[in-house]
Amino acid sequence: MLILGFKEGHDGGIVAIEDGKLLFALESEKDNFPRYDRLTAEVMTRAAGLLDRIPDVVALSGWVKGFHSVEPPSRAGYFGVGDGAIQDTAGRFYGKDVRIFSSTHERSHIMTAYGMAPAASGTPHYSLVWEGNIGSFYRIDEKGHVTHLKHVMSDPGNKYAYLFSLADPKHPAGKGFFNYSHAGKQMALTAFADGKPIGKAEQETIDFILAQEGIVLGVDKDDLKWSPLHNATVESQIYRNAALAHSDAIFGRFFDYAEKNLTEGLPLLISGGCGLNCNWNAQFRESGLFSSVFVPPCPNDSGSALGTAIDAQWFHTGTASIEWDVYAGEHFVQDIEPDPAKYEVRPLVHSEVARYLEQGNIIGWARGRYEMGPRALGNRSILAAPFTEETTVRLNTIKGREGYRPIAPIALEEDADKWFHGSVHDPYMLFFNRVTTDDLKAVTHFDGSARTQTVTHERNPGIADLLVAFRDITGFSVLCNTSLNNNGRGFLNTTSDLLEYGEKHGLDGYVINDTFVTPRKS
Repeated sequence: MLILGFKEGHDGGIVAIEDGKLLFALESEKDNFPRYDRLTAEVMTRAAGLLDRIPDVVALSGWVKGFHSVEPPSRAGYFGVGDGAIQDTAGRFYGKDVRIFSSTHERSHIMTAYGMAPAASGTPHYSLVWEGNIGSFYRIDEKGHVTHLKHVMSDPGNKYAYLFSLADPKHPAGKGFFNYSHAGKQMALTAFADGKPIGKAEQETIDFILAQEGIVLGVDKDDLKWSPLHNATVESQIYRNAALAHSDAIFGRFFDYAEKNLTEGLPLLISGGCGLNCNWNAQFRESGLFSSVFVPPCPNDSGSALGTAIDAQWFHTGTASIEWDVYAGEHFVQDIEPDPAKYEVRPLVHSEVARYLEQGNIIGWARGRYEMGPRALGNRSILAAPFTEETTVRLNTIKGREGYRPIAPIALEEDADKWFHGSVHDPYMLFFNRVTTDDLKAVTHFDGSARTQTVTHERNPGIADLLVAFRDITGFSVLCNTSLNNNGRGFLNTTSDLLEYGEKHGLDGYVINDTFVTPRKS
């Protein structure tokens, strides 16, 4: 059975699953398109070019006919897991009879984690979906049937990000304004809290935000002019302290319910955009409430096309589990050759690249197929040595990011416990841990935390070989790893875009598939 899954709206994407194996997962933002892009003709054409036959099932992720979650439903719509949450009808696709499947956006999040989790089928699980609009726990039985347990909070992701918008003078007043990047920035800024208690007015601000049913459409920023956080700037200490208290308050609502009610010790599956919050993930993993905690590499809406395709597979076969690899995007496209007058090109030798990095150079690394989800996991990365704060500054300058944004480490999994403590073994960069050495200044955040990705030779042999070579030179199998993209756009995927980016932002070299490219000295 060949299933083709579509997700419209922001974070649009297309996936294909054949007989339980993920063939590809394409995202509209990738290849230098705008972040969070809607489903486009470009990505649809590319997906069609990867298939050699018409699918048996076309799976359309439920959405809305208009603004996010509040407009009339499209297909199965946004909310629900019970009766009416799944539709399956006869249809036509390119002149062939097919099944047209749809299930809700809410189910897409649940099924993404359920289908990708290790050995999920046949085992009951708890599921947590927390995203911009949904904040609920569920129980999945041995056969994959989903029962809604508790709606803990509406708009948890939107409420989390709203505090940043409130404090940022550049964020406009009025209802309906939302910036998808604010949540990630706020996660970085919580590390700068100084440990002092917040004041009464700041607590009242947090309480007000959490009490709203719908924050983005329901509250004008200027309704909170009474708050000391209103336009206080995100660099202010009053905001940074409140940001941590706000984060703790949201997490506390969900943790308190889980501690009191999720008492079977089942595995927990986390999905929704809040599944990108590494601090919250780590707290759940280390809580002892669950036998395991799994977060897929695409927990936000970038995984919704896949989740709906998994749901269609479960509906038609009774099995949700799929065989998958995180590197499921398109291959890197060598559309031009580097100008030999400007660049020296030679075969990739990992020890040579490792020495180049040890000497302080920063390179773009583009090999194979791009990663699912928003995090660079070693195939579309900017890499650097991890030792100095100056490297952090230079990387954030290259990326066009604020100076408070941390740089993540990528580490050889077999060595990671030498330098990191906590939720260390993480292939998808989704858990915070603590740095245990002063030698890794470039990847140590202000509060001593890091968002470590760990790799093995089985998962990514190229990066693993580079880390071994770097260890042979420096004693550390750790590098800086940040995504290879223009600010506000998805991963680069062509040589022409990569070289243009590097020349504009000052990269010192490139690994392009199996070649090592460096500028010729003038």
